[in-house]
Amino acid sequence: MSHLIYLGYYFKVSPLQPAVEILIAELGYAGFESFVETEDGVTAYIQKDEWRADILDDIQILNHKEFEISYTFEEIAQTNWNAEWEKNFNPIIVDDICAVRAPFHESFNTPYDIIIEPKMSFGTGHHETTHMMIQHILKNDIEGKSVLDMGCGTGVLAILAELKGAKPIDAIDYDNWCYLNSLENVERNNCKHITVIEGDASVLGNKKYDIIIANINRNILMQDMATYISCLNKSGVLFLSGFYADDIPMIQQECEKYLLKFEEKLERNNWVSLKFLN
Repeated sequence: MSHLIYLGYYFKVSPLQPAVEILIAELGYAGFESFVETEDGVTAYIQKDEWRADILDDIQILNHKEFEISYTFEEIAQTNWNAEWEKNFNPIIVDDICAVRAPFHESFNTPYDIIIEPKMSFGTGHHETTHMMIQHILKNDIEGKSVLDMGCGTGVLAILAELKGAKPIDAIDYDNWCYLNSLENVERNNCKHITVIEGDASVLGNKKYDIIIANINRNILMQDMATYISCLNKSGVLFLSGFYADDIPMIQQECEKYLLKFEEKLERNNWVSLKFLN
C-alpha cells in the first residue's frame, strides 16, 4: 500500500482563544485528522483523498466577525513528516502515571514510559482521543486479557496494553505508514506479545478478544461496529473514541442494538471516549 499524501493548512488566528479550539473542532468535523497548535494559530492536516475544493465552506468560524483568521495550504511530502513532528513533538504525561515521549526526550520515571518515534502517524498521545484511550487503559484491569487495537496509528495503545500485562495483542491499521511505524515502536519498547497487521476490519475474520480499542473516525466506527462486536468475547469490553459529544446518541444506539451496555464516558475538549460492556 502506498504512503498517504497529506495537505497542510497553516492558520493564523487573532485572538487565539477560544477561536483555535473552535476551529480545530470544526476542522475535525470536516475531515481534518491531525492538529499542531502554533504561536500564532494552528496547523491542520488532511489526507489528500479526503480533501475537496469546498472543504472550508462549512467552517463557520472563518466568517466570524470577532476573529481574524487567514491561512495558506500546501501538499506535504512524506519526507517532511519527521522534521515536522520532531519540531513540534513535546512529551506528554497522562495522570502522572504514563509518559509518551520521543527517543530524544529524557525519561520522566513514570510507572509506564512509552517511547514513540515521532513520525506522522496518528496516536502520539497529544490528540484528545488518544489521551482518553490511555486513561481508559490505565484505569482498567487488563492483565492477561487479549486485546485488539484497531486503527493503531503509532501503536501507543497496544504498547501500553502490553506494559499493563495484556496478551496476546493485535494492532491493526490500514495505512502502510502507520503499520511500519507501529512495527518500529513495538520493537523500540521491547514488546513481545503484539502482532502488528496491515489492513482494515476485513482482516479480523473469526478472531475473538476480551478488550477491543477502536480510536477511529465516526463513519468507520459505524461501518465496522458489527464486526467489532462479533469479535468481542462474552463479558468483553469495547472502548471507542474518535468522535464528538454530539455523536454519542448515534454511537450508543448502534452499540445498544447489539445489546452492549454503556458504562462510562470521558470527555476532553468536546472529543469523547466511551466504554461499553458485552
